Amino acid sequence: MYLTFYHALETIISRGIKTPEIFPDGARDGTSDMNDSTNIEPDISSVTLISDLATPLPSGLNNALNEARSFISFYDWVSSIRTEFLGAEVDGILYAFLFEIVPARSDVDQWIWVIVGDIPPAYITCEDAQNPYEAVDAYVGAMEEWVNAAQNGKSVANLIPVNVPASPANAVMLNRRLKFIDERILPTLTR
Repeated sequence: MYLTFYHALETIISRGIKTPEIFPDGARDGTSDMNDSTNIEPDISSVTLISDLATPLPSGLNNALNEARSFISFYDWVSSIRTEFLGAEVDGILYAFLFEIVPARSDVDQWIWVIVGDIPPAYITCEDAQNPYEAVDAYVGAMEEWVNAAQNGKSVANLIPVNVPASPANAVMLNRRLKFIDERILPTLTR
């Protein structure tokens, strides 16, 4: 069973984990080239403004949106959320949100994807994904790297943070979800 994302964030902080996904500009060593990747624009035609959705939002979508907001707002490089979009929704399983943020630093992209659901939460930069398909695909790829490391007893310290211990049993559980997403959900998303 997956722990809450709050516990995951505490774990990430306590371990001082630095991964490509932790750095919003994509730098692997925590440094950045300000002209390299900031302000890469996503394909806005592939998402729907949250404010354009019928209200009240269904409870599953509303809960997922609140989880995604809390997840991204946790980071000190986010001053606030400016605009919210829904990119993909598979009720109870996976939600992909695109946030336009007010960065707290000049080296931070203003566009960030957040993936939540019955899976470990994570964010993906627009440098890696311009639309919901690419965001979910990048998520699956990053999580598959974690699964492979966890199954083989290798370090996950430089991989995407996952909110469970890196054990073979947890890798099997996550891998089942990733396989379902890869085989059943990704083909339904527009490229």
